[in-house]
Amino acid sequence: MLTPLVHAGILYADARANAVFLLGDTPATAVGAELRGTTSVSWRGMAPGSRKDHGCFSVSTASVDAIVLCESAIDALSCHVLHPAFRCLSTSGARPDPAWLTVLLRLGLPIFCGFDADPTGDALAQRLILLHPAVRRLRPPAKDWNDVLRLHLA
Repeated sequence: MLTPLVHAGILYADARANAVFLLGDTPATAVGAELRGTTSVSWRGMAPGSRKDHGCFSVSTASVDAIVLCESAIDALSCHVLHPAFRCLSTSGARPDPAWLTVLLRLGLPIFCGFDADPTGDALAQRLILLHPAVRRLRPPAKDWNDVLRLHLA
C-alpha cells in the first residue's frame, strides 16, 4: 500500500524522521506537504509555504467508485485501506470548502465527507454538505479513520 506512494515521491521521511505527505494540484505538481511526527513526541503540521487550497494528498487505485474527503493524510490512507475502491483525499484539516472541491464535484462520482466523528468534524461536515448538497456524510465508526483501521487490525 505505501510502496507505490513512496516510489511516486508523494510519501517520504524528512531528515528528522517525520512522515511527509505531499499535496498536489496534479500528480506532478506539489503545492505543499502535511507533516506528521513519528518519534515519541506525537505532532502534526504543515510544511512552511504549503498552499492547501491549491491541492491535496490523494490515494486511490485505478478503479474508483467514490471519493472520500478526510481530515488528514493518515486518515486518507487508513480510509483507503478500509475502502480500496474509494479515492481518499486529505483536506489538511476539517475544511468545508477547499477550492479544489468544485473540480471533484464535476467528475460525477459520489463524494462523501469522512471528517472525524467529533464535534468539529460533525459541524464542518454539516457545513460542507450545506454548501455542496451532492456530498453525503460517511462518518467513521470511531474517532477517525486511523482509529477505525487500528481497531480493525487489532
